[in-house]
Amino acid sequence: MILLISLDLLGPSTGYDALYEAIKAQGKWAHYMRWTWIVDTSKTPEQIVDALKPYVQNGDKMLVSPLVHPYQGLQTKDAWEWISEAQKMKV
Repeated sequence: MILLISLDLLGPSTGYDALYEAIKAQGKWAHYMRWTWIVDTSKTPEQIVDALKPYVQNGDKMLVSPLVHPYQGLQTKDAWEWISEAQKMKV
């Protein structure tokens, strides 16, 4: 499953290294936007949230959602290629 992890982090940026490492541990990942990660994983959104909860600070926000067709946006060529390859592997 391809999941978007969207964050709104309110603490100092230096306080999130453990969170970033926890995100990377969830599966194959890409990080093309400041507060949004794309993760190719066998885990559910609920499992991802549970895994990341210990690393967010009070007041931070997180949304984990599947990336499914149709979708559109403004991204780099590398980002679209990563998404396309990850989607192909799921078919």
